[in-house]
Amino acid sequence: MQLIDYLILIIYFIISITIAIIYSKRAGKSTNEFFLSGRNLPWYLAGLSMVATTFAADTPLAVTELVSKNGIAGNWIWWNFAFGGMLTVFFFAKLWRRAGIMTEVEFAEFRYSGKPARFLRGFRALYLGLFMNVIIMGWVNKAMASIIHGIFGVPESEVLLYVFLCMLLVAVYSALSGLWGVVITDVFQFVIAMVGCIILAILVVNSPQIGGVQGLQNSLPNFAFNFFPEVNSIGEATGAFALTISSFLAYIGIIWWASWYPGAEPGGGGYVAQRMMSAKDEKHSLFATLFFQVAHYAIRPWPWIIVGLCTLILYPELQDGNTGLGFIYAINDFLPAGLKGLLVAAFFAAYMSTIATHLNWGTSYVINDFYQRFVNKGKDEKHYVLASRLSTVGLMIVSVIATLFINRISGAWEFIMECGAGVGLVLILRWFWWRVNAWSEISAMITPFIIYPVLLQFNVKFPDTLFIIVPITTLVWLTVTFLTKPVDEKVLHSFYEKVHPGGFLWTKISSALPHVKSDTGFLSMFLNWIFGVILVYSILFGTGKLIFGDMITAVMYFAASIVSVFVIYRNLSNKGWKTVIK
Repeated sequence: MQLIDYLILIIYFIISITIAIIYSKRAGKSTNEFFLSGRNLPWYLAGLSMVATTFAADTPLAVTELVSKNGIAGNWIWWNFAFGGMLTVFFFAKLWRRAGIMTEVEFAEFRYSGKPARFLRGFRALYLGLFMNVIIMGWVNKAMASIIHGIFGVPESEVLLYVFLCMLLVAVYSALSGLWGVVITDVFQFVIAMVGCIILAILVVNSPQIGGVQGLQNSLPNFAFNFFPEVNSIGEATGAFALTISSFLAYIGIIWWASWYPGAEPGGGGYVAQRMMSAKDEKHSLFATLFFQVAHYAIRPWPWIIVGLCTLILYPELQDGNTGLGFIYAINDFLPAGLKGLLVAAFFAAYMSTIATHLNWGTSYVINDFYQRFVNKGKDEKHYVLASRLSTVGLMIVSVIATLFINRISGAWEFIMECGAGVGLVLILRWFWWRVNAWSEISAMITPFIIYPVLLQFNVKFPDTLFIIVPITTLVWLTVTFLTKPVDEKVLHSFYEKVHPGGFLWTKISSALPHVKSDTGFLSMFLNWIFGVILVYSILFGTGKLIFGDMITAVMYFAASIVSVFVIYRNLSNKGWKTVIK
């Protein structure tokens, strides 16, 4: 790091803090402004904020780790979530905005009734806002610690102190500015992060050690470049970088609808739901989520993948250790003064945008759904805004402590998916089936924690664990649903009158509410979902084929993406939704 690199970093931090100060007064007006930006976000800001949040400091390191283990096909561990993401776009985005609630957790008492609903709301507020949120921030902190150690040479015994200082800065601007400041800062940080990673990928792949894309392809076996697992005549995956068939089937057949994962919750949820509920209206909510899915899966990954492939050649000694460090080594070895400062700023940007969102999102659960609901009712808005700011700092401290217990980034990903395995179907059906109740969710959340330790004793590894956890969890929550009382009909009527999701599984309730205009056009929504998935994967794979010089296949993929855009645009135009992007 030279003087110019440090100057770039200083300028970046000054701009981030300035944005926080500008929006601090607006955030202090109410919890609605602090957590939901007054429900006035345009689609492009909400969408960019979602993308920036999912681009954390850990993401390039984790993708490098996946590529080093299973080649490009290893990314199916997260590429599979595009199926569920597009389901959220066309089936759930409008419902979240229509609900008019403050947080996803508040949904429990909006949709269910009685003591189970109250328990579920309080339990999920602490489970997601504290437990899961702290684990997520812990693995992001772990990645930031690796970056600080690798680039600045800070001893491992001291690196946590520097992570604490980084988080303190994020906590300060997040506590000051609320969601408006977080979103505006996200946009600024995302641009820096993407530009930095693209520059790094170009410099590394064109270095003398690699010799361009052709040199990369000549130096690695073909297996490393496969987008899908390659199988032999007896159905087994082959090659040094083979992704097993069972893993691939788990990724594309189970995870996207069955497992809870931050940013890719089945049916929407978490900070994605927060952004949808913050949008100006239902149309902005849908377009924000659509933009997020395309940018997240189809536009961002290739700079990380290219660098990950290059590290297999440049740093073979890492194959028996922390392969994610190859990304950091590439920054040190290939970026000149100035550009190094830009990419370090990019990592800080990726880190800060993710942590700021998780602090704001987690605090919304702790304050709105636990503190204000169960601990200290009836205070004025100034009191709850102050409590929100103090809670933001408290979450920051706890997450730094959690960082001490996380060893491997992708391992934390796997743990989160296993803990949430089986709950996804409940999160989807609670919108479209009147019979789902609070006990359905509670049993689905608890069951994986009972099964998971047992599977560990029998040495069942991820993702094979999902083939056991998901069916058992599904059987348990369905059984519990039919053994427990239905939701009070007054609550169901109130929910349906406000959200009116439609569908034959609501017939019992909708038939008693003939004045409510229910949603229709499920075939159109289903077609949009199918073509939305095709859109994402055709752009993703078309870009990859273009990079690797397969022009004919690239053109075919891009043609499929154009057809997909046409079908989606036509269907949305028929619903009168095209004007939102003008």
